[in-house]
Amino acid sequence: MLLPAACCTWKWKYRGKAMYHYKETMDRLIRQEVEGGNVMGASALVLYKGRELYYNAFGLADRERGYAMKRDTIIRLYSMSKPVTAAAVMILAERGDLDLMDPVSKYLPCFAGQKVWDAHKGEIPAEREVTIYDLLNMTSGITYPDETTEPGRRMGALVERLVKAREKGERVDTQAYMCGIASVPLVFQPGDRWMYGFSADVLGGVVEAVYGRSFGTFLRQELLDPLEMQDTGFFVPEDKQERFAQAYEQTERGLIPHIGAHLGEYYKGDVAFESGGAGMVSTLDDYAHFALMLVQGGTYKGRRILGRKTVDFMVRNHLTERQAESLDWDSVKGYGYGCLMRILENGGAAGSNASHGEFGWDGWTGNYVAMDRKEDLVLLYFIQLCGAGTTPLVRKLRMVTYGALE
Repeated sequence: MLLPAACCTWKWKYRGKAMYHYKETMDRLIRQEVEGGNVMGASALVLYKGRELYYNAFGLADRERGYAMKRDTIIRLYSMSKPVTAAAVMILAERGDLDLMDPVSKYLPCFAGQKVWDAHKGEIPAEREVTIYDLLNMTSGITYPDETTEPGRRMGALVERLVKAREKGERVDTQAYMCGIASVPLVFQPGDRWMYGFSADVLGGVVEAVYGRSFGTFLRQELLDPLEMQDTGFFVPEDKQERFAQAYEQTERGLIPHIGAHLGEYYKGDVAFESGGAGMVSTLDDYAHFALMLVQGGTYKGRRILGRKTVDFMVRNHLTERQAESLDWDSVKGYGYGCLMRILENGGAAGSNASHGEFGWDGWTGNYVAMDRKEDLVLLYFIQLCGAGTTPLVRKLRMVTYGALE
């Protein structure tokens, strides 16, 4: 009887020591990133089987105001807004309020009769209409501002024009952005390949059209309030401004504050354009609630938000082999894509010890989420560095975290 007890005691001590080294390693890696001047501030949260495995924060959320990076610091999610938008669309699909194969023009008439840009012929008719499914998988042909293509240049001019109008005090709402986006030719025929663009923003416009009220109102009612995400939304109220992190740019002179709108998003004061692709703000704990809901198959604290089979659908690869050929960023090697998220298909190609099916996304300022239903794991890393995307440090943090699991 003594032997099992002794073994259990040894195992407990070993596990405690292993967890100590895990936390020490995570601290060291993140601290080095801050002290090395790569980022102004950073925080991370890891949840494993519903419990907190790791949390810490380093550096400053706002150097100019002297605010430290904290657990409740509010950050710009940028593209980590996209999975939230996908969940909103799937709620409507579950209720039968839309069909994923519906053409976008059914809800946003300005998308009817879209053109496709041909390098030799100029604008040509689209062979079919863009569907909700195309938007969820970024196979619509709708681009972001990009100097490498004619549609990209036109989209850049459109965003610049709309931003200037807003700076003059004009109210440029979500539907105004929709009509502008619809006027720009598609880069390719709908469904031909994968390409990052304004697809998620158009989905926000679709939700707004179906719901009959603002996209933000729908999110508050159906996702943010049920998930206790009180610091998440499209703007930061005045009484929360002191918790709002500053975004920084890396220059020859070091880190300097970023000024201006990246894709037309504004955060101080209520906003007219609610960007489903890049416009939300949140905190570590708020976004962890959303991530836990997906990891737990659509439930949060016993309340069902999405159906189990709906989550199954969301977290599988939806790209064909041909479409996936253009999913060629270094940060998504080994991954498929679906419902505005990456999904791990080949851990060897990704150089990752994460589970097959691990999913998530990142944001323009380097914030990142990994979710794993097999391990019941959520990893969140928040920074505010412009143009960061998925950083090498994120891959280290993910590797170290999976390596620590029993």
